[in-house]
Amino acid sequence: MEELYSQNAKIVYHFLYKNCHDHELAEELTQETFLQAYESIERYDGSCKISVWLCQIAKHLLYRCWQKQKHEIPKELEMLNSAPQKQLSETCDTTWQQTITHLELIDVLKDMQSLPLHIREVMYLRITGALSFKEIGEILGRSENWARINFYRGKEKLLKGRMNYE
Repeated sequence: MEELYSQNAKIVYHFLYKNCHDHELAEELTQETFLQAYESIERYDGSCKISVWLCQIAKHLLYRCWQKQKHEIPKELEMLNSAPQKQLSETCDTTWQQTITHLELIDVLKDMQSLPLHIREVMYLRITGALSFKEIGEILGRSENWARINFYRGKEKLLKGRMNYE
């Protein structure tokens, strides 16, 4: 379990923080995610990567927390549970990741705050979580193709915004 935590805690934390924007809550729910995973590891069927399964647990814990606090769940996030998933061939968009240096990444993350939530989620998971489009689709309850399209749209919006500055 310690190895599982060390390999996936960062992904789970970033997923939670991206959605709640609260460091303490994200840390607390990350710990709770791994506790729940430990208690229900026999239910993991191997149909997806373990990081995807952990993020699904984290998402449900965040929803429960918001419901207890009477926090309004964004409509984009509510739709994640009901969307169909499609399996498409997987390719990497490594050229996008390779062109971003550390300083540029910070600027991109700042610029991403102006994007719609669903596009921002896809881009955040792809860039900082280094997840495949298939994994992103599974985490967000959408298809791999949906994740690809929204990443492309976000990338185009960011590039257009940068051209306007120059």
